[in-house]
Amino acid sequence: MESPDNRPAVDDRRGLMAPARGEAINEPLPLAGAWTNPPLAGFLLPDEGQEKVEGQDVKAADVTTTPNAARTALPRAIWVLGFVSLLMDVSSEMIHALLPVYLVTVLGASTLTVGFIEGIAEATASITKIFSGALSDWLGRRKLLAALGYGLAAVTKPLFPLAPSVGWLVAARFVDRVGKGIRGAPRDALIADIAPAGLRGASFGLRQSLDTVGAFVGPLAAIGLMWWTADNFTAVFWVAVLPAFLSLGLIAFAVSEPEPDPSREPAKNPLNLAAMRQLGAVYWRVVAVGVVFTLARFSEAFLILRAQNIGLNAMWVPAVLVLMNITYALSAYPAGVLSDRINRTGLLALGLVFLAGADLALALLPSLAGLALGVVLWGLHMGLTQGLLSALVADAAPPNLRGTAFGYFNLFTGLAALAASVIAGALWDAYGPAGTFFAGLGFALVALVGLLATGNGLSVERK
Repeated sequence: MESPDNRPAVDDRRGLMAPARGEAINEPLPLAGAWTNPPLAGFLLPDEGQEKVEGQDVKAADVTTTPNAARTALPRAIWVLGFVSLLMDVSSEMIHALLPVYLVTVLGASTLTVGFIEGIAEATASITKIFSGALSDWLGRRKLLAALGYGLAAVTKPLFPLAPSVGWLVAARFVDRVGKGIRGAPRDALIADIAPAGLRGASFGLRQSLDTVGAFVGPLAAIGLMWWTADNFTAVFWVAVLPAFLSLGLIAFAVSEPEPDPSREPAKNPLNLAAMRQLGAVYWRVVAVGVVFTLARFSEAFLILRAQNIGLNAMWVPAVLVLMNITYALSAYPAGVLSDRINRTGLLALGLVFLAGADLALALLPSLAGLALGVVLWGLHMGLTQGLLSALVADAAPPNLRGTAFGYFNLFTGLAALAASVIAGALWDAYGPAGTFFAGLGFALVALVGLLATGNGLSVERK
């Protein structure tokens, strides 16, 4: 027999489970003793208070989305743009996976030269992005410039098998990266325009995942072709031309750009001080975080050189990028979806922890097992950070300046990539692989401390 207790009456108990007839549904009260304010809640979860951003109150409810919104189907154009990136990355990575070894073993270049070429290539792309992004804001159109960039990258791919010297390869890499620069900011701004605000992390995560699928299919194809052609670098470079032109055809004929919002004021001159101020303090904090992240993570060319350094056969060297990009592809989309539900900063911090672990493994474990561990951790870092940084840029930037915002972001991170790759190459020549990866570890730890110091300073209302 149950003893009399303090149980609520039947009507009261019913009220705990369902609303009274005709009443609105209210959120349930927490159970007695529930942990309503766990540690790190403000870091991983939206802040309960409000933050002033650009003169507006930003509520925590504006910073995340509901689970139902996260399950909503992504627009078709997001998928198509993902496959455009996939095909172009198959082409680029078939070449990129072999290029450092080709430069060092066939053409006799130094590792400093490799670092300089990679840094110049990425910096060129980044500098070009600022102008293409601003032009897309001024025109109010993104697809034309994105297609132009993919087209330029496609038509320059035949230069790689035709190049007779290092100078020609530098020129080919330079022009190829100009194409990347032209397409990058308009494409990212187009994704931000198409994606619903509550699915922005998932949209950038999906594009990044599909892009990264191409990044491991390309090296896999390179491995198979190197085996089939008995290490014929030139033949592999010729095969890489085909997917580049397929990518161009897809964006030209299968992507429809949304009509511009008539209520949105077009950017008159996106590259002036007024526009830079209009981007806001939160946006520039995101840029600063991106720059430090890039300094901590130099070119993946040094992963390939590390594989060669420990004795991996030239045919199997591209497997390094295959492993890294499989990890990257599997983690980028889930990280994007999760970032739509929690504070993105916590995931970025976790990504830096993975990068520090990768540098440590690559510096201290000169073996196949150590290489594999370092490469997997490197891929997890990429998956947890790259799409999220793009989503943060899209969150912080005014809609009519998104192209410019991505342009500035890529400009400054590209200059950081140049510095990081040149420093990494110089350290490799002077102190060997360990010196390079220990320096990366130091930058990663500095970046982690700086990120933790920002707290919720990267969160804004998602428009």
